[in-house]
Amino acid sequence: MVRMDDEDVVSIAVYFRELDDPRSTVNRKHLLGDLIVISICAVIAGADGPKAIGLWATSNESWLKERLQLPGGIPSHDTIGRMLAAIQPQAFQACFTQWIGSLQSAGTDDAEEVDATPMMEQIAVDGKALRRSHDRRRGLGPLFLVSAWSVQQGISLGQLATAEKSNEITAIPELLENIDVKKAIVTIDAAGCQKNIAAQIFDAGGDYVLALKDNHPKLYAAVLDLIEQHINNDLAGLNARRHQEIVRGHGRIDTLTYYQFTAPLDLPGRAAWRGLRTIGVTLRESQRGDKTTIDTRCFLSSLRLGVKQFAVAARGHWGIENTLHWCLDVTFREDDSRVRNRHAAENLAWLKRFAISLLKQCPDKESIAMRRRMAAWNIDYLTQVLGLTTL
Repeated sequence: MVRMDDEDVVSIAVYFRELDDPRSTVNRKHLLGDLIVISICAVIAGADGPKAIGLWATSNESWLKERLQLPGGIPSHDTIGRMLAAIQPQAFQACFTQWIGSLQSAGTDDAEEVDATPMMEQIAVDGKALRRSHDRRRGLGPLFLVSAWSVQQGISLGQLATAEKSNEITAIPELLENIDVKKAIVTIDAAGCQKNIAAQIFDAGGDYVLALKDNHPKLYAAVLDLIEQHINNDLAGLNARRHQEIVRGHGRIDTLTYYQFTAPLDLPGRAAWRGLRTIGVTLRESQRGDKTTIDTRCFLSSLRLGVKQFAVAARGHWGIENTLHWCLDVTFREDDSRVRNRHAAENLAWLKRFAISLLKQCPDKESIAMRRRMAAWNIDYLTQVLGLTTL
């Protein structure tokens, strides 16, 4: 089990000592650290909102009173809700930095024991809407969150909320400013395929793999034209590297063919893309019964030629969809959340992402959903998930 090895750790509340308490001082009965610890524990154990967090706290009153100060007793769900609505989300996330760092260090050590060959970290960036978080009375659509996910380690590195999906382009640079991308491969879908984002990643010492679609019509058309000209000879005319995989499952056979070639010097607008070295292409031929479909995707990349590394990055990007977003939708039922306050919704969303990060560090072979149930059923297992011997 991953543990934070501070010699005298007795409370995860120490990570939040520097967080400014935004609550009114009038009739303040509860310590901010106590409220945050309760919220973290409850979300791991199955709570999905302030009311559920309050009920979890009441159900575990004796256990909490042995470990937290609780000068005002067990807080109500209204108190929890006001606290989540008052805390600035970015300041709240910043307090988790040290905790996340301990998880990353532990993951790196484990990887080195298995294979001494260094592996570039992959950070997948993608957006997700909280579908039922809209507020028609205030004219607000669903909250849209852009998340950064460490693919190899299964750790949520950060998130940023936007008013709508169209703001994803402006949110990604701000999110990346708060993440160390040095020596990492950052993968982003077509919405983040922007010159300034590519330059930001490259200048910070990272590499990028950006999905290219018709939001850059001339460049996209030129890449497709190159592929069409050379596809009959397996892109040999482009001196492309090739790698193929066959995946079977769910009644379907997928043949995945990856190509990577040096970006031509005469590619339209090439000079404007800082660090651009290669073009990546994935061809997916899916066969289900008698039906066959073919999907082609193109990527701009600062990676040097190495098609297997490109294949890992292209395939790994879907880890944020399959591992994080799917888990949030199915296990944490995030889309069902009706929390209207934007700060509260964003802070709850972060707690859920962080809970997944902790649950994924458990060494057993159970699913995330089963681990979450076990944390609710067994308080000792919850303590292990937190990585602490005591609270």
